[in-house]
Amino acid sequence: MNPQTTPAATPPATTLATPWGTLDLTRFPEDPRERLRAWDAADEYLLRHLAGEADSAAGAATALAGRRIAVLGDRWGALTTALAEHRPVQISDSHLGRQATRANLARAGAVVEDGLLLTTRDTPPERIDVLLVRVPKSLALLEDQLHRLAPAVHEGTVVIGTGMVTEIHTSTLRLFERILGPTRTSLAVRKARLVFCTPDPGLDPGPSPWPHRYALPPDIGPAAGRTVVNHAGTFCAERLDIGTRFFLAHLPVPAPGARVVDLGCGNGVVGTAAALAGPGAEVVFVDESHQAVASAEETFRTNLGPDAPARFLTADALAAEAIAPGSVDLVLNNPPFHSHQATTDATAWRMFTGSKRALRPGGELWVVGNRHLGYHVKLRRLFGNCQLVAGNPKFVVLRAVKR
Repeated sequence: MNPQTTPAATPPATTLATPWGTLDLTRFPEDPRERLRAWDAADEYLLRHLAGEADSAAGAATALAGRRIAVLGDRWGALTTALAEHRPVQISDSHLGRQATRANLARAGAVVEDGLLLTTRDTPPERIDVLLVRVPKSLALLEDQLHRLAPAVHEGTVVIGTGMVTEIHTSTLRLFERILGPTRTSLAVRKARLVFCTPDPGLDPGPSPWPHRYALPPDIGPAAGRTVVNHAGTFCAERLDIGTRFFLAHLPVPAPGARVVDLGCGNGVVGTAAALAGPGAEVVFVDESHQAVASAEETFRTNLGPDAPARFLTADALAAEAIAPGSVDLVLNNPPFHSHQATTDATAWRMFTGSKRALRPGGELWVVGNRHLGYHVKLRRLFGNCQLVAGNPKFVVLRAVKR
């Protein structure tokens, strides 16, 4: 058989053996070339611990039966899918993670219930008997979410966190202790660790410090001195990052009536600057993070008021279901090059291909990125052209035009 026509077999890395059975798990969007798994040793450690505490999966099922389980930060749905028979509530900041969970639950034959897949912006459950926390990369997001969930936690709540040893620090444990109660850690197994927290109902952690607000510096163009709003977990919550600062100094001025997309909008400062520079333009803010889109909306409305034309979308890059093909004049993009702890250009490539699909003929994609990432190569391959707009030793601003 011609190897080029052989159907691709499911890579072994998609199969996770758990005490509740073997699961076929993928990230979202599914890509047969994807070599990053939809789980890691931290997820496995937590699942083994839950079964081990009851001596078996059957015993764990009995121990968990009838208890309200919440899973915070489940990255691709591995924990939620493994525990599906107990109808856990998943609380996630990631649109991609929620979509992966839907697909993984369906693949496992579980019922996908919208009311059990919550975002970090939704009202949390009133009572939680078992709280499982996949420790996020952002300590701020963990802080904010523990504050939001603390009223639902009671003296008998079982609280277990999990993460790789590189993700769990003294500051992580202090957050659990300050907001929920006394905390200890497990021994490391396969570079993963568990966090055990005993809730203290008498603890008063005070209000969440989020969102944060700060004023932009005076030398960055139309957005100079304007207020930025950052919900927890949004990139560069304390100050303007140097890449965005460089981008703001070289932004194009949108034409009146133009449709502009701030892709991977974060706190929305780029799209807000574009709206300030080009009154009358409609700006669409897109990010896969619910916290980011909430930040962008508050940043935009704080500076342009309630009636300025704008849309705010939580979506996978510029997927066709989010933005109609051929409907956009200008895309502004500062693509991420990390997915959790992994370095990857997969997100940037999806952003670039989605931008080409969404742009009208003659529409432009403007990208800022670290010089060493070589985005100009990808843009030339995709668009057939790429112009260097500006550069310094660290960053470049690139422009590609849809022909």
